[in-house]
Amino acid sequence: MADVSVFGRVAVLFGGSSAERAVSLKSGAAVLAALQAAGVDAYGIDAGAQLAEQLLNERPDRVFIALHGRGGEDGSLQGLLESLRIPYTGSGVMASAIGMDKLRTKQIWQSLGLPTPAYAMLRDGEQCAEIVERLGTPLIIKPLHEGSSIGMAKADSLQQLQDAWQGAQSYDSEALVEQWIQGAEFTVAVLDGQALPPIRLRTPHTFYDYEAKYQANDTQYLCPCGLPPEQEAQLKALSLRAFEAVGCKGWGRVDVMQDEQGNFYLLEVNTVPGMTDHSLVPMAAKATGLSFGDLVLAILAGTLN
Repeated sequence: MADVSVFGRVAVLFGGSSAERAVSLKSGAAVLAALQAAGVDAYGIDAGAQLAEQLLNERPDRVFIALHGRGGEDGSLQGLLESLRIPYTGSGVMASAIGMDKLRTKQIWQSLGLPTPAYAMLRDGEQCAEIVERLGTPLIIKPLHEGSSIGMAKADSLQQLQDAWQGAQSYDSEALVEQWIQGAEFTVAVLDGQALPPIRLRTPHTFYDYEAKYQANDTQYLCPCGLPPEQEAQLKALSLRAFEAVGCKGWGRVDVMQDEQGNFYLLEVNTVPGMTDHSLVPMAAKATGLSFGDLVLAILAGTLN
């Protein structure tokens, strides 16, 4: 896009108070720098308690959301911006709220016959034994409303599940427990209705956890992902269906496992994925010839519709 003046004054929202604040600060700084380098009249806001008042006073023409987790990715910020009639990047209120809720996302996928691991809800430590009996082990436990793998843990036994539940409770009063899928992990970025080249994730960690995502230097990102063309096309089509089923739009990312028999399982959808130097959407975009700056402008262009 040659004429960036059409965007007007753009506020980049980042930081916030969620457990993903540190990642959001990095995402926001990268997005803001790219917009300014492209000539966009952009400025940053570290979203705090006075955000609504600040937006009312400053009245930006549009907002680039780089807030991860609760308060930025869960529909509440989107609702505020809708009320203020300020265009913003990414998915709307409903899709953002559903995408942040791992249970509701899975229920929608299941209702459409889309593959996702067997699961149980955990709200009380007394349920652990029944869950192990029903789902077997190993299992993975996930706080219901967190992202960036925060609070997640693998459990190979009842005792480990009980311990993991104690840890997860510091982030959420509910947790999702899923059957462990042994195999390859992929992520598929979506931009303007198109699935970008899938990335295969390899880590020596037990799974692709917070440290592997943001701190480790031994995580491998394979793009091309190494799947045969037919399987790669299947993965992209499944990810697009999963994205659209939740009602997402603009941009985002779908995480998928493939078991040792070659079957794909949907894990979750991310409506405001990371935009840091370790992030996956910029990596996938680069594989199609889009620079980071091009990607940021493409995402922002979605606010013009």
